[in-house]
Amino acid sequence: MYVLHYAPDNASLIIRLALDELRLPYRTALVDRRVRAQDSPAYRALNPAGLIPTLETPDGPISETGAILVWLADRHGGGLFPAVDAPDRARALKWLFFMANTAHADLRQVFYPHLYVTDEGRAGHAALARARMIRSFGILDQAAAAAPALFDPPSILSIYVAAMMRWSQLYPPDDCDWFHPEDFPALGRLATELEKRPCVTALCVAEGMTPRPFTRPAPPSPPEGAAL
Repeated sequence: MYVLHYAPDNASLIIRLALDELRLPYRTALVDRRVRAQDSPAYRALNPAGLIPTLETPDGPISETGAILVWLADRHGGGLFPAVDAPDRARALKWLFFMANTAHADLRQVFYPHLYVTDEGRAGHAALARARMIRSFGILDQAAAAAPALFDPPSILSIYVAAMMRWSQLYPPDDCDWFHPEDFPALGRLATELEKRPCVTALCVAEGMTPRPFTRPAPPSPPEGAAL
């Protein structure tokens, strides 16, 4: 059985949804951010970067959201991502790693500017990071409109981008009005369709989210742990 090390409303929700869509058995292990458990020696032994999520597998622990997703898709199939020999594999990999390496990395700079810039440069940095995110969402919106079959739920691509749309509407909590989902209609359609999936309903219960977590998100009230 897999073990998903998670925190509510963190990138681990992407892996939770993929596991549930694949109907794979797993259990969760809370990484309690309230006590910075991600920096504990035990967790760092699994994930030296101290980031969430980590998935324990028979092949050892895997970190990095994109890597976990590709590993699960290749190991279990399930139609969430093109197979190794599928014609759409190259395009799917391109967009998955654009999300993981470009968009998600920029989103972290929006959420955690203190990790990237001094106080004096924070305002300018925030403006640049948000502009990059808007550009990335625009690129993904065009891609989803051009290749709906590649992005349609419950694909890994739809799960990843819907999660980023959620976070962009909620964080940072005191300054989150920079993102307007109506500007990205193709992504909005994906998020709306994804919300109809039973696995998303289960996610909302497990992590204390409101029923439309991607299109009308609200801060979570998780039964354990904390998002920040």
